[in-house]
Amino acid sequence: MKHIGCFATRKEEMAHLRKLRGDEMYEALNEMIAVSEHIAFFGGAGVSTESGIPDFRSKDGLYNQHDVRFDAYQPEYLLSNPCLEHEPKVFYEFYRQKMDARGIAPNLAHYKLAEMEAVGKLDGVITQNIDGLHQAAGSNKVYEVHGSTLRNYCDRCGKKYPSDAIFTSTEAVPRCSCGGKIRPDVTLYGEMLPEDAWAGAGRLIARADLLIVGGTSLTVYPASSLVSSYRGKYLVIVNRDATSQDSYADLAFHKSIGEVFSHIVLP
Repeated sequence: MKHIGCFATRKEEMAHLRKLRGDEMYEALNEMIAVSEHIAFFGGAGVSTESGIPDFRSKDGLYNQHDVRFDAYQPEYLLSNPCLEHEPKVFYEFYRQKMDARGIAPNLAHYKLAEMEAVGKLDGVITQNIDGLHQAAGSNKVYEVHGSTLRNYCDRCGKKYPSDAIFTSTEAVPRCSCGGKIRPDVTLYGEMLPEDAWAGAGRLIARADLLIVGGTSLTVYPASSLVSSYRGKYLVIVNRDATSQDSYADLAFHKSIGEVFSHIVLP
């Protein structure tokens, strides 16, 4: 196989890469990792499904798990700011049933990304997930653009609460001592993304010369716009199903992220 960087033009290199199949794709991925100086990873729900956390939109995902109590509601509404404000009992019941990631362990992909950071081959992770599994695996630079279920705070006074405060509370609507609601530090539908995480993610994307996208359909805006804004050299997409960005990728793996990452070899 002709090696990365041995082509007269970038166009010729991309044409070559898109013709690769099977083991040749893994060889090319490892070459990209070896020659790249600033690698960024952008991940979605598919990164955590192999840990047993359901995604949102697949046929077996969270939005397709029917529960008689919630059938009257649109899934997006159940995780929205209007639901939290106007029907808090419904919000907290759904949140406790569906969003509890306690006891869930990181999987191979989480650990491989942490290893890549540890050996200096990964600048950081941008995640749409809210489960904290990247940090549990050992990643240090993680931009959580949708927040985290591991953080809670009072919506009135801002007091911070332990990671399990909502899940262990016996109140239908958990309350702070000031009377405000204890809510998760999660970006709900209808809310702005966290400014610090969003700015950090933008800087990471801008600096990257290799962007690896994994476990996301790239349909959730505005997070998906980060991938659209990428102008670095190599783009790799790993997702079971095709995405809208596949035609721009140097390599597009339609496999589980665990299977693909098991082929990554680091120095």
